[in-house]
Amino acid sequence: MEQLNRVELRGVLGVIRLQAVGESKYAIMTVATDYAYKDTEGCAVIETTWHLVTAWEGKACSDLSSLRKGDRIYVTGRLRNRRYVDAAGMERQQVDIVAQHVEKIEG
Repeated sequence: MEQLNRVELRGVLGVIRLQAVGESKYAIMTVATDYAYKDTEGCAVIETTWHLVTAWEGKACSDLSSLRKGDRIYVTGRLRNRRYVDAAGMERQQVDIVAQHVEKIEG
């Protein structure tokens, strides 16, 4: 059976931090997506989820510096699980998205 690790997001760009490794640039950004539903009493509820995305310039996006907080963006990529030790010495686990394609969308 073929394996698949693919994510598609359409959401709003939050924080974006541009980084460089040698000549290569990448961005670590947050993307907010909303999920709307009605609770047991029939009231509308909007649940916002923040996703951590890493995108390399030239591979996922031609110009990362053109992206701004509040932009609506479309991201495709893959999930990556990471473990690390925080400043307090606690082991943490994080799921983030490694972008294969990032584009600004209108509307």
